[in-house]
Amino acid sequence: MRLGFSLGYQTAWTTPADHLAMAQEADRLGYSVVWAAEAYGSDSPSMLAWIAGQTERIDVGAAVMQIPARSPAMTAMTAATIDTLSGGRFRLGLGVSGPQVSEGWHGVRFAKPLGRTREYVDIVKLAIARKPVAYDGEHYQLPLPDGAGKALRLGFHPPRPSVPIYLAAVGPKNLELAGEISDGWLAIFFAPDAAAESLQHIERGRAKSGNGLAGFDVCPTVPVAIGDDIAACADLIRPYAALYVGGMGSREQNFYNQLAVRMGYADAAKEVQDLYLDRKVRDAAAAIPQEFIERTSLIGPKPRIVERIREYAAAGVGTLSIALYVGDRESGIATLRAVAEAYEESGVAE
Repeated sequence: MRLGFSLGYQTAWTTPADHLAMAQEADRLGYSVVWAAEAYGSDSPSMLAWIAGQTERIDVGAAVMQIPARSPAMTAMTAATIDTLSGGRFRLGLGVSGPQVSEGWHGVRFAKPLGRTREYVDIVKLAIARKPVAYDGEHYQLPLPDGAGKALRLGFHPPRPSVPIYLAAVGPKNLELAGEISDGWLAIFFAPDAAAESLQHIERGRAKSGNGLAGFDVCPTVPVAIGDDIAACADLIRPYAALYVGGMGSREQNFYNQLAVRMGYADAAKEVQDLYLDRKVRDAAAAIPQEFIERTSLIGPKPRIVERIREYAAAGVGTLSIALYVGDRESGIATLRAVAEAYEESGVAE
């Protein structure tokens, strides 16, 4: 198992300099990849290109580039360009986002996400491989059949004919699709003790493509808060968990809330969502079960972190990407170092 580092979004509480300093420290410590996210604020490829130019070894990964935000050809151009600028260090994570962002921010209907994702990945792969992009699908037709366009190929030679493609997936059908058409799974709220249920869907998809799980990268983003007081560490993560379980979507459609239900927290998931959507955000955070946070995070003193790292490795994780819950750059760098030390002590390094 390898270590990764998730920067998340650019926010009002972090600066680009903070993100760069922590990415450079992760590079120095031997982390395998640094990921950047996007929703409706900072975009991930701009951040990654900037970081790639100021690091040496660490991979740079989009977690994610939103499918409704760009045409597949534009995504392929961006991926090939950053892969070239970084000397072959780019990883392309893709996700359909959700109805509120897709329809409210990008003006793209959130319909048939599985079919759109499949076709999107097909076209991205064609383009990066410098094959003529000719595609006749339900959602994408290239060139347009009634116009003057022609099948074009990428106009330069990137360092690789393909880049690793990851899918952000939550539901069973999306997990199966990730196993079938991608190289890795970007997971959220990943509990090692419940991993088998998710991995069976991945395995079903791998079988469709004639592959096994070998070589497929299970890559959860795992919140980290190190300290002797486990409850206090959990409190740092509660607002994040409440945002996703309670606020990422509507009462009718929230993929993360549905995941919490499948994990055995139906009553708590409903309470958190009701409180969050009623704008009682602090109460929603307090309603997140302590057990849920402990199962899906690295929290507590260092010896506990060491054991939890071993549990993630035993559950089949290939890249354990940590997300820091700290107050400043110095604390972030200290946490990166502490997790790297715990990782070495765990004995799970490849």
